Amino acid sequence: MQPKQLLIALFICIGFFSCKEDEKKPELDQLQTYVEPEPLKEFGLVLDNYIVKRDTIKKGDSFGEILERNHIGYPRIFNIAEKIKDSFDIGKLKIGKPYTLFCAKDSLQTPECFIYQPNSIDYVVIKMTDSVVAYKGKKPITIVQKEASGVVMNNLSETMEAQGLPYQLINDMSDIYAWTIDFFRLQKGDRFKIVYNQRFIEDTIYAGIESIDAAYFEHKSEPFYAFNFQVDSMKQISDYFDENTKSLRRTFLKAPVQFSRISSRYNLNRRIKYYGYKLRPHRGTDFAAPIGTPILATANGTVTESTRRGGNGKFVKIKHNGTYSTQYLHMKAQNVRKGDFVKQGDVIGWVGMTGNTGGPHVCYRFWKNGKQVDPFREKLPAAESIPDSLKANYTEFIKPLKSQLDNIQFEDNKIELPTEDEVLTSKIQ
Repeated sequence: MQPKQLLIALFICIGFFSCKEDEKKPELDQLQTYVEPEPLKEFGLVLDNYIVKRDTIKKGDSFGEILERNHIGYPRIFNIAEKIKDSFDIGKLKIGKPYTLFCAKDSLQTPECFIYQPNSIDYVVIKMTDSVVAYKGKKPITIVQKEASGVVMNNLSETMEAQGLPYQLINDMSDIYAWTIDFFRLQKGDRFKIVYNQRFIEDTIYAGIESIDAAYFEHKSEPFYAFNFQVDSMKQISDYFDENTKSLRRTFLKAPVQFSRISSRYNLNRRIKYYGYKLRPHRGTDFAAPIGTPILATANGTVTESTRRGGNGKFVKIKHNGTYSTQYLHMKAQNVRKGDFVKQGDVIGWVGMTGNTGGPHVCYRFWKNGKQVDPFREKLPAAESIPDSLKANYTEFIKPLKSQLDNIQFEDNKIELPTEDEVLTSKIQ
């Protein structure tokens, strides 16, 4: 073969193999790098590194007995307890609460870590290896925003329960409007909308209501908006205000018990058949409720009486200021003593039948300037509204929330677990 022909053949071979290499390059580019999966963890510990044992605190259990059952002797148990006594009191283990032992993968399965969970979110870690240490932690919490609405057919509680709404949400909704709406006089057709936040542990386990961002209640065709706004960022103080920056609160709650009914109103001309229809004025408002129902202080004040006397039975009287006092009769038991300072909403006792009463209820008496009056006919002062310096911020803050409320349709909204798209914010508490 001539030199010229050899040179041409060489270029052809080089070109052929270059094409082959170019054809293989896409295949190499398509290879994926192997990624080691994240180890499964709980309480900050890698589960695969231990034999994990789970149980609950049973009657008679103690920290020492649990460890002794799992092959740790009492001298070492005493040493562990001494080293962690300033961080955690091992005597506070409560029956029914879960605990977890992370044990070594040896023949004795010796515990290296003890985890105690006082509630669904918080936990205590006691590490028992060479250096004994105890510390507290919290499970990751996801906050999911939800919406709900409904039309009242009988009462608010039944309407919300029929939709599967959490009971805590029912109570929170009642608290928001406790000063502006008489929930004992709701009408068929009254309706509501709510924008609220639920807590979920590790995205799936329901852990209660975080907060209500905004609410709307239509009572007797009159709208009542409520927006949660922080008025003091330093002290983390927030409250509910309407669309005109006015507080929804009043200095007094409308009722001393939740979700009960008025069985007898203030009536100075009341005549009772049992007493031969003689005029026997009723200077209180009776709220019928099951025995044991918590009785709430309707405003801040100082307890002036907590005793038992005649037909009043066991009762509490509270002085709120120089003008107003309130009294709560027929208690099963009191929860406060004379001289105690109580805040609005504090439990001061429980509904009972002491004294002259035909059924379980609390007789709520309202005093103004030393005279008993009907609280439902009194024009009670409102709490403070938003400071002028924050009104512009508030107006901007509620715009998207009001728009969101206005766009919620009145229909049966069922509670469902959150999807990934529903998760608005996540935070570690």
